[in-house]
Amino acid sequence: MLDVGGLERLDRDKLEMAVRDAARKAGVADLRLGMTAERKARLIIAVGSGKGGVGKSTLSANLAVAMARLGRKVGLVDADIYGPSQPRLLMTEGRKPEAEGNKMHPIPSPWGVPMLSMGHLVQPGQAIAWRGPMAGNALGQLIDAHWGDTEILVVDLPPGTGDVQLTMLAKHKPAGAVIVSTPQDLALMDATRAIGLFEQGGVPLIGMVENMAGYICPHCGEESDPFGVGG
Repeated sequence: MLDVGGLERLDRDKLEMAVRDAARKAGVADLRLGMTAERKARLIIAVGSGKGGVGKSTLSANLAVAMARLGRKVGLVDADIYGPSQPRLLMTEGRKPEAEGNKMHPIPSPWGVPMLSMGHLVQPGQAIAWRGPMAGNALGQLIDAHWGDTEILVVDLPPGTGDVQLTMLAKHKPAGAVIVSTPQDLALMDATRAIGLFEQGGVPLIGMVENMAGYICPHCGEESDPFGVGG
């Protein structure tokens, strides 16, 4: 009986061939081979926002690193196709993912979180002028990569409620969503739209983070609210 938990199908096939070849060389005439511990479905946590610049990518990276430090096997997908920032946040800039077949292998980061991003596939600063279907296909390639025994994928979505979000809901339904906003009325309005999109898709809201909610002066200790209060 072979324990193949966490292995992709191609790796399972290679392992089976190696075992059968070893048994044949050892003179075993009748080999009955079974496999067990098939990988459970991988959980996807989507991190979204209505507007850009609210700290969504920073929260995504910190969420993935925090879960990894708790012992979970976590991967990070930078699905912000048009404005990828995770390679810089997780210090993997300038590295290219290797491919096996038609799937990519994630790039390890210094924080113990493997990751993939469009930022690994284009030149730094290069604009990505893709229409919806191409962006959706790119999302699929990032999510359907060789993630091995990764239990949880944190997906850093682009701002808004566009094609990438719709593709995510239709083809890679998340187990839950985290919404990031700031206290400004305009940011909260767009965050509400993002929440509504996930609710329509049947994705439960895990939580909402109000970022930049206050600032404590390092000199006098007084708290001020430069971006508003009570969102």
